[in-house]
Formats: sequence, C-alpha cells, structure tokens
Amino acid sequence: MIEMIDEDNREKVSDFFANHWGTTEMVLSSGVYHCDELDGYVYKSAKGEIVGLVTYIRHNEDICEVISLDSVYEGQGIGSSLMCVIEEKARELGAKAVQLITTNDNLHALSFYQKRGYVLKAVYPNAVEKARTVKPSIPFVASNGIPIRDEWLLYKLLI
Repeated sequence: MIEMIDEDNREKVSDFFANHWGTTEMVLSSGVYHCDELDGYVYKSAKGEIVGLVTYIRHNEDICEVISLDSVYEGQGIGSSLMCVIEEKARELGAKAVQLITTNDNLHALSFYQKRGYVLKAVYPNAVEKARTVKPSIPFVASNGIPIRDEWLLYKLLI
C-alpha cells in the first residue's frame, strides 16, 4: 500500500532513514536535504511496515526532482511503483519532467532508471568530493569497488 508522507508517519520515515542510511541528510549538487522533511510517499507491507519510500522536491513549475528512492526488497516492484506515483504527482503539479541524481558507482540505479525511460542529461565531475566537505561520511569507494566521484543527472520528459 502506498501512502503520502505526512505528520502521522513522518517519525517512522525518520527511523527508516536512520536505519537504512545512518542519517536523514542527503547532499547533492542540487542542495542539502533532510529527507525526512521532504514530500514523498511510503510503500507499506501488509503488516504496515515501511518497505520502500521516495522523496522529492519541486524546483520550479517544470521539474520535480527525486531526492531519494529506497526499497527494502529488490525485484518486487516497490521502486517501480513509487516512481510511477512520483511521475503521476509531477504531472498533477504541471511539471514537464522528473529528474534525479545518482553517483557514477551506482550501476544498479543507472540500469533501473534507464529501463524506465530516464536518460543521462549531465555529468558533474568530482561532485561527490564537494559533497564530502559537507558530509564527510560519504565513502570513497562503493561496495562494488568503483570509486565514488561523479554525480549523474538523469531526466525523463513526462509529455
């Protein structure tokens, strides 16, 4: 079941980020965000536990940016369902596109988004080095052995 993030579930959203990310803070080239304070949606299991969530911001009337997307269980359609909800919300808001940033090492995310129609719009070389000045806990190397250096901006037109 998908629900909007609101005051009734915001504490559970904070707990989710703390448990899965260690922090609610996301540092990107587009800004520093506290994900538990953003608009978004949670995906709940039959037992009412949060097993996925997505947060977003609206930059202007034309673009919604996904700040975080999480799914506890891979391959069950949780992330896909949440992205569909965000794209529909963006359309309702009158946005023409959805964009998001991921890092060069996140091959799984790059594949996931491209399969859903997102295309590479820009590369920000060494953006993660700049982010580390704000959030030093960002690792230098991903679990797959790829150095974490660059941000990749992915974009999908909704028209």
